[in-house]
Amino acid sequence: MKRKIVSIITAAVMGLGATACGVEGYNVADSSVSSDNGSSNDANVLASANDENSDAAFPITIQHGLGETVIENKPENIVAISWGNPDVPLALGIVPAGISEANFGPRDENGLLPWTAQAYEELGATPNVFKDTDGWDYEAISDCNPDVILAAYSGLSQEEYDRLSEIAPVVAYPEIPWTTTWQEETINDAKALGLEEEGRALVEQTQQLINDSLSNYPDLEGKKVAFFWLSEDDLGTFYIYTNNDPRAAFLGDLGFVTPDSVTALIENPDDFSITVSAENADLLTDVDIIITYGTDTLVTAMKADGRFDNIPAVQNGAFVLLDSNDNLAAASTPTVLSIPYCIEDYLEALNEAAQKTK
Repeated sequence: MKRKIVSIITAAVMGLGATACGVEGYNVADSSVSSDNGSSNDANVLASANDENSDAAFPITIQHGLGETVIENKPENIVAISWGNPDVPLALGIVPAGISEANFGPRDENGLLPWTAQAYEELGATPNVFKDTDGWDYEAISDCNPDVILAAYSGLSQEEYDRLSEIAPVVAYPEIPWTTTWQEETINDAKALGLEEEGRALVEQTQQLINDSLSNYPDLEGKKVAFFWLSEDDLGTFYIYTNNDPRAAFLGDLGFVTPDSVTALIENPDDFSITVSAENADLLTDVDIIITYGTDTLVTAMKADGRFDNIPAVQNGAFVLLDSNDNLAAASTPTVLSIPYCIEDYLEALNEAAQKTK
């Protein structure tokens, strides 16, 4: 399902009567964005709200896992790096001065995932993308003259954070690398822009969309789902993501239950994954559905292995298999833009797996 991204933006922001400002002279009011039925211009709605109430009280102080960031004035030039952070200003109607390319999933010629590319198209803007998958392009970031660098979901090291902070104030992850939820990412990045209320409205509207979509899939209620990582070339050891990882945390947003057997294997509450020996796979007797990256050959290998036979999901073939070149593989680590773009497809795949459970 490919929803018009601006529709969810408008619904959230109109409830507040506020929205975001333009960047580098680009104001969302200048873009020609129409709704699906070709009626009112969503961008103009956003811009008119912006005129009424877009200024938060600055300076703003944000505490995070690498220290404290103070943003003295409302940012105009915004850089968003790492996974998902570019989607937040775009969802707020702001075109960043520069962003990181996506490092996984079906990317276009600019290195953008479909929902990010769609947002640029709807805002009538051309992306400035850093090819930084092999390391941060500090020079390109600096050339954007950013007032703030958004990285609320990231794995920044202290050294990287310190170097980026020499360019502009940096919003890092709240506590632990790579454990920021899509809600935290949206709110923290929005707060840095002086738009915390708008960020919270986006989260609320997106959660409502999730709930509305779930109402069409009653068979999913109460299912115990786990997100695995396995290699069919070596099944001796595999990994299960904990609720610290946004992929697994998102399953909770969808109303799924973490299997007790998975919870029992977690030794460090800060870990975002656990390592499991295949010899202990027989402990996972309450996993109804497995989500994992791979193809049907992985399922065949697990069934032939024998050590996974006690897992109900394996017995019933209740898998959601994510192709690394497909939208759902990328959207499994959710953002405020990927959720409305992919939620129906994700729930349909989960529902198909649920039909195989007993």
